[in-house]
Amino acid sequence: MGAIFDAIQDKLQAAFEPIRLDVVDDSARHSGHAGAREGGESHFNVTIEASAFTGANKVARQRMVYHALADELAGPVHALSVTALAPGEA
Repeated sequence: MGAIFDAIQDKLQAAFEPIRLDVVDDSARHSGHAGAREGGESHFNVTIEASAFTGANKVARQRMVYHALADELAGPVHALSVTALAPGEA
């Protein structure tokens, strides 16, 4: 994977110590769309399961993830789909 992919994984791992973290570069599906960059790493799907999300609603969880990835979202990442779960949620 690339540097942006690695940064997303590293930052989410450090911020949340997740028990599950799946990061998928979905950029190829968006080739030719607004925000798509040549070489990819512009569109990502993240599924993260961590105790930090316990008791937080869906919007709060997404904001927590966006905060951890503020630098990436301000620059190279055009779109980020987030599924943030507390332990045991499906």
